[in-house]
Amino acid sequence: MKNAKAFNFLFIKDIYEISSIIYNEFMESIITLLTPKKVTFYLNINSTIRQALEKFDAHRFTVVPLIDDEGKYCGTLSEGDLLRYIKHSASFNLKKLENVTISEIEHYRPYQALKIDASMLDVFALSQEQNFIPVTDDNDIFIGIIKRKEVIKKLFDDFSNKDK
Repeated sequence: MKNAKAFNFLFIKDIYEISSIIYNEFMESIITLLTPKKVTFYLNINSTIRQALEKFDAHRFTVVPLIDDEGKYCGTLSEGDLLRYIKHSASFNLKKLENVTISEIEHYRPYQALKIDASMLDVFALSQEQNFIPVTDDNDIFIGIIKRKEVIKKLFDDFSNKDK
């Protein structure tokens, strides 16, 4: 009976310690992973397809956040979105693409954004599906992104430092 009580005590103590570590980890601010807007490539929703093509070519990204004139997050634009539009419109004329805005084309898979006060658990979950996570403030203003690479690095660092 004495051993059973000791076992229960240790078991409860272990559960408490584990839950405490998980709680602290997930309540950590996601701001530590944020790449701010000023160093993030994004496009205005009113940019033309030609402008988008030129920026994609210059920066070598495959998906970028879209914002409106007030700075609010509107979704994402991918190279695939552009290629599908060009294919279906049969318009390979760059001059013609100067008159079509990004808002006029279909966006296949817009990335979900998180608010700045989201939990690390939310970040971990979304980073499984998206290369980056757009982050907004309480007014839906785009403030930056969290790159999947940074999430993996954090998980690796936390795991590596766990036993130290």
